[in-house]
Amino acid sequence: MRILAIGDIHGHSIAFDTLIAAVKPQLEDIIVTLGDYVDRGPDTQGVINRLIALHETGQLVALRGNHELMMLRSRHCAEDKARWHKSGGKETLASYSKSGKSQRKKIPDEHWHFMENVCVDWWESDEHFFVHANAVPHLSLNEQSEYNLFWERFNNPMPHFSGKTMVCGHTSQKNGKPINIGHAICIDTRIYDKGWLTCLDVDSGKVWQANKKGKLRTASIDDFQLLELL
Repeated sequence: MRILAIGDIHGHSIAFDTLIAAVKPQLEDIIVTLGDYVDRGPDTQGVINRLIALHETGQLVALRGNHELMMLRSRHCAEDKARWHKSGGKETLASYSKSGKSQRKKIPDEHWHFMENVCVDWWESDEHFFVHANAVPHLSLNEQSEYNLFWERFNNPMPHFSGKTMVCGHTSQKNGKPINIGHAICIDTRIYDKGWLTCLDVDSGKVWQANKKGKLRTASIDDFQLLELL
């Protein structure tokens, strides 16, 4: 069994398809997606469709990201709606309309259900835990605040008291490379700009990366080892 973590997808279905084809998930594998499936990229609708299909196989653990939180809250508050639109919501809405116009009513109920009820705030295995953004080192995962889990930047976090390695996204790396400080790994490698979408086999350390054009490259997470952030 492999545990395969995938960073922030942001509506880039070509990169996501390329990664899935490259890693060739087996029935016993677990795929942990770290949130931010929506916004900024051209195909949020396609990404959510793929994730729902993958979840139906029983292989997917889908985390919720801050962009999913913004999208969900945009339904109930004009201020949240405006904030979401400025953060990539316009691109998300356009992906659901053939005309390219922003139409909230075109979003299927199953997509809202996926973000609100299928996605989870965190997940852990025997040796790793997975969050969208970060975690306070002295608190258990169920004690973390919303800010910690969804909004806090990856600023040289201290080791978690559990002894487990943290795997997260959220803090996008302009150079397209993961950050690995041993006890914490960030794999948001800025696919929505000129970067890559990253998949990490957390046990073997193998890394696959795909860009928005479908180009693939591989590496080892050890190639990105840092003693600490500068």
